[in-house]
Amino acid sequence: MSFTPSSSNADLQARRVAAVARGVGTAWPVFAVRAEGSELWDAEGRRYIDFAGGIAVLNTGHRHPKVIAAVKAQLDAFTHTAFQIIPYEPYIRLCEKLNAIAPVGGPAKSLLFSTGAEAVENAVKIARAHTGRPGLIAFSGAFHGRTYLATGLTGKVAPYRTKFGIAPPGIYHVPFPAPSLGVTVEDSLKALETLFRADIAPTDVAAILLEPVQGEGGFLPAPKELWEALRAICDKHGIVLIADEVQTGFARTGKMFGVEHSGVTPDLMTLAKSLAGGFPLSGVVGKAAIMDAADPGGLGGTYAGNPLACAAALAVLEVIEEEKLVERGAALGARMKRKLEEISLRNDSAPIAGIRGPGAMVAFDVVKARGSDEPDAEAARRVTQAAMADGLILLTCGVHGNTVRLLNPLTISDEILEEGLAKLEKALIQAAS
Repeated sequence: MSFTPSSSNADLQARRVAAVARGVGTAWPVFAVRAEGSELWDAEGRRYIDFAGGIAVLNTGHRHPKVIAAVKAQLDAFTHTAFQIIPYEPYIRLCEKLNAIAPVGGPAKSLLFSTGAEAVENAVKIARAHTGRPGLIAFSGAFHGRTYLATGLTGKVAPYRTKFGIAPPGIYHVPFPAPSLGVTVEDSLKALETLFRADIAPTDVAAILLEPVQGEGGFLPAPKELWEALRAICDKHGIVLIADEVQTGFARTGKMFGVEHSGVTPDLMTLAKSLAGGFPLSGVVGKAAIMDAADPGGLGGTYAGNPLACAAALAVLEVIEEEKLVERGAALGARMKRKLEEISLRNDSAPIAGIRGPGAMVAFDVVKARGSDEPDAEAARRVTQAAMADGLILLTCGVHGNTVRLLNPLTISDEILEEGLAKLEKALIQAAS
């Protein structure tokens, strides 16, 4: 049965309000009916350039031909058996591929799930099984998912914990180093030392979780010095170091994985988002001796490692290699940051600062005045509204809501990239008037 959309976004929005629980937010009352590459069309036939990428899910773009072909081939074979009942080769082959590319410094093993939050929760279960310890440490500003444990690990109360009660026991947060917030790496490490003295002994900690670049926290890269210090602390106390690569993985940062910028090898990595090019798939990959800590039956899920999603992911990995998207991510990021630097010099645009990000995981802050770092969330909102009105999809993030993040597909053409950046510049000018 085919679906024929309403001719009106407003009509669809009214139906959405009436039928869908309000707890799931929506950035824009615009409804997709078609997408291709870096472009999307709504229910009224309007075209948009996608600089959101489904929140970093579409590194290989909407409906990449190779991904679609792989899914169609798997669709003709079978769609579900549950890997715990009747296993299948695409799951095994994908784990073999992930094991081969994971920078964990030795023999690796993997297992698959459906969402990033599932990957985080299962990484925690594996770390607890391996260490026999309960404690978990994450960072302020971190985002690790919306399930109960993942929400507890997330270092931001509103909106992720509002009305949902306190976090599960055994979770602790330390400040994330960010110059814009006045926190240094030394401050973070001192807070960790205080935590070990005042609240939980390091010998009771199972894992420390860290995003290579904080996503919802404002696209803040974790300093190399922090990674190195955490690796030494984890080695000293037998703590599992988990790199949450859900948003940073698969060529987005100009490396296959964001942690590679640090030169540090984590023990476990959580994967999702762009792993399967828009199909729901996540995973945990890590050192084999740690990954094997859980007993058979302790991990898994009915839909975990769905065969259609596995087929998509295998195609995604081929596309990344064949189209050199790691290198493309680095080149795109440099190009975007150059353009943002040019825009920052204009006197007729909304003031911006803090242009940053490894590879194509680029962001900037909208501020009150040039030369300041005082956040202006209202101006950032005007920027995204003006961009959307002109056919450019943007997202904000950050603890103050004034960070604009750019997550266009890495397969974007030079022409569409330039068109999108021109629309961004126009939006920044309009937001200042």
